[in-house]
Parts: sequence; structure tokens; C-alpha cells
Amino acid sequence: MTGYSFSPLLETDGKAVIDIFNYYVRDTFAAYPEQEVPYEFFGMFLEISKDYPSVVVKDTEEHVAGFGILRPHNPMPAFRHTAEITCFIRPGETGKGLGTKMLGFLETEGKKQGISTILASISSLNEGSIRFHARNGFSECGRFKKVGRKKALFLIRSGCRNSSDFFPGRNLVAVNFLFNLKMVRV
Repeated sequence: MTGYSFSPLLETDGKAVIDIFNYYVRDTFAAYPEQEVPYEFFGMFLEISKDYPSVVVKDTEEHVAGFGILRPHNPMPAFRHTAEITCFIRPGETGKGLGTKMLGFLETEGKKQGISTILASISSLNEGSIRFHARNGFSECGRFKKVGRKKALFLIRSGCRNSSDFFPGRNLVAVNFLFNLKMVRV
């Protein structure tokens, strides 16, 4: 894949990041808010991912093609090795391997910080993300029923993944607490 750069997320990426996120809010079940968020919402992404790896993907013209963050799963010290992941790719840029590269970037940077478990929240109606995670070794491992709702629909799904190739002897987990998709990389 040529023509794309991968670097940590910066404050100057805010408008483009929120534009991408709002597409998924408005037109899909991939992002959980029911209404578009204001540009100030980007500050929340920066705050929740403070001291954790982040990534922004830019094309040759420096347009943001996608972004991803890791954030704490739980503030208790027992969970310090566990992070949650959020990734979104601009419409028209999917299917080019950017998601796989972002996942690899975040895993590599997370490993440097002692992260051995990664959780993801995926809507049961987000078939694209389910296929993406399956292609990256995730498989179903559990379900949460009727714990989240968007556009008057309850969402349910789950999955797991073996990740010995990334973290030998460690776990990578993707879990949907809000919308019932539980995905795990073990």
C-alpha cells in the first residue's frame, strides 16, 4: 500500500476525524451516538486516549483517510494491560488494507506500553466490521443481549480471536459492551 502515511493523532486532525466519525453516526450502526457530534467532541477522543497509542492515516495530499485510538478499558490497576480500540475509515477508503495497517500500528505501539489485551465494541449490525475482524483472526466468543439501542433497534453479536502471532502467550480481546459484539484475540 503506497501513498498513505501513519502517525499519531494530532489536535489539528480534529475536523477531519469528526467528519469521518459523523458519517458513521449518521449513516451506519458502527458509531453509537444517534445524532452527529460537534467538532468539540474530538477533545473527548484525545482525552480518553491520553497516554495511549493513536493513529491517523493520511493520503499523499494530507487528507485524513482514517483514524484509530486505544484507550483504557478500566481505571483499576488490575486492567492496566487492557485497552479498548476505536477505528474508523473515511468512506471510499475502505477495502484498501488501511484498517489492517491501523490495527497493526496500534497493536505494535500498545505492546510497547505493556498492553496485552485489546477490546473493541462492534455493533451486531455492522457487518463490515464483523467481516474485517474475522479476516484478522477474530471469532465469536459471547453475547450481550439488549444492552444497547440505536434507531430503536437492539443490537446483538459476539466474537473471539487467537493472537499468538502478535502477543505470544498473551490475550487480545475485542468486546462489545454497548452493542453486544464480543470479539476476542487470545
